[in-house]
Amino acid sequence: METASLSVIKRSGVTEPFSREKIASGVKKACQGRPVTDQDLAQLAQRVEETIRQTGASQVEANEIGLAILEPLRELDEVAYLRFASVYQAFENLDDFEQVIAALREQPETTPEGD
Repeated sequence: METASLSVIKRSGVTEPFSREKIASGVKKACQGRPVTDQDLAQLAQRVEETIRQTGASQVEANEIGLAILEPLRELDEVAYLRFASVYQAFENLDDFEQVIAALREQPETTPEGD
């Protein structure tokens, strides 16, 4: 089965092909020192791609991909999620961290299947 091509519109306006590998490598930085495997990252990237493709759009803004990464990453590892969110959402002070941590604490804890 062939899948339609999917393009990413970068902040600079440049368009490039969607890449699962680029998602995995970007998230990997947030996962350094965490119990997250390359297989976990590959599955996360696949899940993000599926979410984006469900919109039916052939082009997607890079910002939308970042938003699509947040929930699966939170489910995978909350510390990695906090690291990624702090950079992606440009946290400026401790209050930004405290707000996200408070929201994490309010949400019911989810565990990946198999735990």
